[in-house]
Parts: sequence; structure tokens; C-alpha cells
Amino acid sequence: MGKKIFDYSIGSDEATERQFKECYSQKFVLSAALMPDAHLGYVAPIGAVLVTKDYIVPSWVGFDIGCGMIAVKLEGKNILEKIKENKDRVYEIVKTAVPMGLGRANKGHEISADSKRKFEELLGKFQKGPHDRQVYQFIKSVGLRDLGTLGAGNHFLSLNEEEKQKSRDFAWLIIHCGSRGLGHEVAKRYMIKSSGSKTEFEKTHPLKANSETGKEYLNLLDFGLEYSLLNRIEISKRVARSLSSLFNEEIKSRFWVNKTHNHVISESGKFIHRKGATPAKKGEKGIIPGNMRDGSFLVRGLGNSKFLNSSSHGAGRAMSRTQAKKEITMEQMKKEMDGIKTNFVIDEAPEAYKNIFEVMEKQRSSVKIMKHLVPLINWQESSGHSRDY
Repeated sequence: MGKKIFDYSIGSDEATERQFKECYSQKFVLSAALMPDAHLGYVAPIGAVLVTKDYIVPSWVGFDIGCGMIAVKLEGKNILEKIKENKDRVYEIVKTAVPMGLGRANKGHEISADSKRKFEELLGKFQKGPHDRQVYQFIKSVGLRDLGTLGAGNHFLSLNEEEKQKSRDFAWLIIHCGSRGLGHEVAKRYMIKSSGSKTEFEKTHPLKANSETGKEYLNLLDFGLEYSLLNRIEISKRVARSLSSLFNEEIKSRFWVNKTHNHVISESGKFIHRKGATPAKKGEKGIIPGNMRDGSFLVRGLGNSKFLNSSSHGAGRAMSRTQAKKEITMEQMKKEMDGIKTNFVIDEAPEAYKNIFEVMEKQRSSVKIMKHLVPLINWQESSGHSRDY
């Protein structure tokens, strides 16, 4: 029986299709799917799902191990109206509490005692598994530095209301970020290990999963997924704490879901690589963001095997960052973002992305929309470079 290859991409170009084919043509690949939001990525396309046997490929996961999203319901008396009436103050107090931007770390920002304790537990768990001692020492030395920080590019925070929301006593917090500088550094080390080269590692270089290096990488992935979640949770605590301080009342946080979209997951003796794609098993909760104007969708998976039990992780870029900066004007973006508080990052403008409503329609047999969340405030920082992945 031949490989099962599925392509649901919208408007993907020849380079993206060629990159996808180069990946799924590898002998150890059993099946592959390209999600509706797919576009050219780093070694593997953004939006690619690649199922392998016996081998794992660090470059198909990429630099931001465990990158993903959480949805948190923030509850407080009339909190929605308070946020709407105080957008400027909310924007500033959260921006002060959460380090944002390329290279921003915890300088003078307090990490919660609970997050510190959980980081030590993660570190101990990682140390008990197969690992490179230098990698362990690096994680130990910088791990706390990056917790509770957002980063840049398409990573964002947003406060939202449900479309046609009736109650004023809750708002939705959506957070998209990953393992930050820590994840980038350790991911690069294992791409170099898999390739055997410090200059030619940005290609498909498989690792035998049961090799010493393969086991180390799988252990690192487990750590990265949990560390990234801890980062997102720490950010959510800072946002809730900031709002509690601003409104002088307790704001309760109800965790709804965590979803990662850069990972390798072992299932039934196979390895599922998702690069900018989200698990969507039957009944599984998910988050799919569109852009800073059109908001995000809370979904449940339908378990579609032809999508390899996956969905898009967003809308997908329609323009490169460089193209967006050339073609989209500040006047145009301000008009599009009317009523939404943000700092107007041109390369993340709504027009730089595909139509999220078309993307959602394309995958209606893979996920069911539960709620559409409409942005009130968006925090995002420019990446400062032209790479889109």
C-alpha cells in the first residue's frame, strides 16, 4: 500500500508544494497532510503533518519547540465592560507586566513561586531521562529567564469577547508563544547533531528514534512541550494579576485548553510531526487564531483520518513580512483595526494573512467551531527580521 498524501492548502505556491513533496518523499514517511493555512516554512512547510516510522526529524519541528496556544476564561463582575472602558490602561499595565519583543527576558519581573517550583520539577524530570549534559546545564542556567515572556513575530496576547456574548462577567484571554530563546538554542543543537554539521543543518536530517541522540531529542521534546505550557501559564497569571490590580478585585482564571503546533508525538509506534499544525482528534479541544482583527476560534476536533487528525494552527501567511511592510500602509492598518487597541505591527497586519473564514470552511470536516472570539486588545511585537517561521 502506497503512502497517503493529502493536500488541503489554500493558495499555496510552487515552492511550498515542492518543499512538502521533498519531505513526504523520504522513505521513512508513511503519510502526510498539508493544512489549509500552509505556506513555505523552515525545511518543512508551515501547516505540514508528517507521519514517520522509526525516524524523527528535528528540523521538521523547527526552532520553537512546543510553540502553541492557551485559552483562558477570565471571570469578574462586569469585567468585559471594564476592559472596554479602560483599553489604554489595560494595554499599558499588561505590557509592563509581560516582557515582550525579541530577546526580552525577565529583568526585574517576578516569576510566581508556583512557576519556579514547576520549572524545578520539569528540570528534574528531564535530568532523569536521556540527555546531553551541556544541554541540561544550559536549560538550568537560562530556564527561569524566559518564563513569562512573549517574544515577537506572530506570538501574541489578546483579550476577547465572544461573538454575540450576553454575559458581561467574563472575557477570553488567548496566548500564543513557545519555548523562547531556550527552545531556539537547544533545537539548533539537535539539528546540528542530526546533520553532523554546524553549517548544513537547515535540511532534512533524520535521527533513528532508538539511537542515543534520538532518545535525547525525544526527552528534550517532552521537556520543551511542558516548558512552553508553563511559559504561557505564567503569562496568563501576570495578565490576571494585572487586571486584578487595575480593577481592585479578584479576577478568576479558568483554563480552557492548551494546544501545541510544533512537536513530534509518538502514537501506536509511529511519530507524528506537526509543523504549524494542530491535533484534532474526535472531541479534542483546540484554538485556531485568524489575525489581530478577525480573532480566534475555539473548536473541537472531529477525528478526520484524511486530515491525519489535525487542523490548521491559524490562517497562514499570504504575504512575507518584507512584502507586508512594502505593500500595507499604516493608514490602511489603522482603518482595519478600528476599535481594537494594539500597537500596529505592519508585518502582522490582517492583510498579511489568508482569509481565516475560508480556512475554517476548508477544514469543516476536521473541526467544529464552538465559539468565535473577537479581539478587544492585542499585544504583539515586530520580529525585526524577514523570516516567517
